[in-house]
This record gives sequence, structure tokens and C-alpha cells, in this order.
Amino acid sequence: FTLFFCFHGVTEGLNHLGQTIARSENLNSSLKNKVNINDESRGDMSQSVFLSARWTHLIIVSFEIEPDVLKPYIPVGTTLDFYNGKTYISLVAFLFEDTKVFGVVPAFFHQNFEEVNLRFYVTRNEKGQIKRGVVFIKEIVPKPFLAWVARTIYHENYVAMPTSHNIIVGSHYQYQWNNSSVTVKSDGKQLNTEEDSFERWITEHYWGYTRVSSEKTLEYEVKHPIWNLYEVTDHHLKVDFTTLYGQDFELYMRENPASVVLAQGSEVTVHWPKQIRP
Repeated sequence: FTLFFCFHGVTEGLNHLGQTIARSENLNSSLKNKVNINDESRGDMSQSVFLSARWTHLIIVSFEIEPDVLKPYIPVGTTLDFYNGKTYISLVAFLFEDTKVFGVVPAFFHQNFEEVNLRFYVTRNEKGQIKRGVVFIKEIVPKPFLAWVARTIYHENYVAMPTSHNIIVGSHYQYQWNNSSVTVKSDGKQLNTEEDSFERWITEHYWGYTRVSSEKTLEYEVKHPIWNLYEVTDHHLKVDFTTLYGQDFELYMRENPASVVLAQGSEVTVHWPKQIRP
């Protein structure tokens, strides 16, 4: 009984802490001042793992979009990444599983959850090395504490709203958030993709970039192996694009997608961000 009440007390305490942190702008501002990832005196932490997890059952729905729509969102120091002369945005839904902080500490009651994000693709030329990365327009997770951590550490546009999933591995995959959903069916056949294929281009961007301001960009590395991809035989989108992302994006996302991909996923490590110098 003593152990039960101790565990119950810790659980209640963590829940209360998460709610308090998510609602407190003063604490948010205070933490940013105390843990300033842009303070060069702290050294470069970008090689250190902030988070590890398994990303599984990824649905990636991509749409062609005009480059001018993306210009206001491009982080300084990066440029749009083109595939055969065209730019794309992708709606991505997947599962976070076995999430660990610093790669070793289980994230208590936030280990397994859904994420849905809208992203586009950029590159950065760092001393001749071309880094291919993604920029997120919005990221949706089910818990306010998760959204708060991501906004505080990575300055990403994370929001919290109810999410769920319904997956029958090998045939049916569905993610739901608020009144929106994405569903795909698969025959379980693995795609044989060439190195220069669109599907590989979409899934092989290993850096994240955040536009903090017109003069400041954060960069962080995301490490994972090449993912196995599977054929999609049918898909269905029910998404309130205007409410979630704005009318500019809705104009392009209401069209038939250029590609719908199902990826198996893998173990992933997300590293600490650092400020880059354009």
C-alpha cells in the first residue's frame, strides 16, 4: 500500500506539474532565460541526444505547392529543396513509441502517443556540405506538456489536441485528430525504390530547421536508417485544412496528392538544437 500511494502521489504530481507548466507563461519565459540553447558559453550540445524513440507506421501525404507560399516560413540560412523543379508540402501522421529523454530516461507517462505534422523541405549549405532538412508549419500532439517542451526547447509550432489511431498492421492505418483524419490501406507489399525516387527524397531529410525570427534559425539533427516503404492501395483525407493551416495551404491540399507513402519507421534520435549562422 505504501508503494501504491507513493506511485499515485508521483503520478498526480507529474500531471499537476504538466498542467501548471503548460498554462504558465511566466514559467515558460523563466525557463527560456535559464536554459538558453543559444548561449555559446554552454558549448555545442548538438551532438548530444535530447530524445530517442521509435517512429512507426508513418503515413506521408505530399502535395505540390508554389514556392511563393512557403517563402514567409523559410528559416534564414536555408533554401527551398526542389524535386524535379517542384516544391512540396507533406502531411505526416505517425506513432511515437518508447520515448526516452536524453536517450535513456523513459518519458514517464508520455512514452507513446500520436503526432501529426505539416512540413516542407529545405537545404542548407554548410562549408560545401549539403544538409537536407524539414521545416514544420504545425505539429499536433495529444498532451499539453509535450507541446510545451517542444515549443520551449525547439521553438516549434506545437499544439495539443485529442488524437487517436486505429491500425491493423499490413492492411489498415488511420490517425484522427479533432474532426480530421487520414486513412490508408495497403496490401503489405514493400516498394522497391531507387535512390533518386520521389519516395526516397521525401523520407530522407535528416535535419530540422526552425525559423525563430527573420534573423535567427535553429538546427537539429534527426538520425534514423533508411525506412522500408509499402504500397498504398487506397487513401482518404478528411482534414479541415483552412482552420488548421490557413487558406493559403488549403488551396493546394484540397487537390489530389502527388504521393501517398506508408513507411515502416525505425528507431530515431533527435539531437539538441543549435543556432546557425547564415
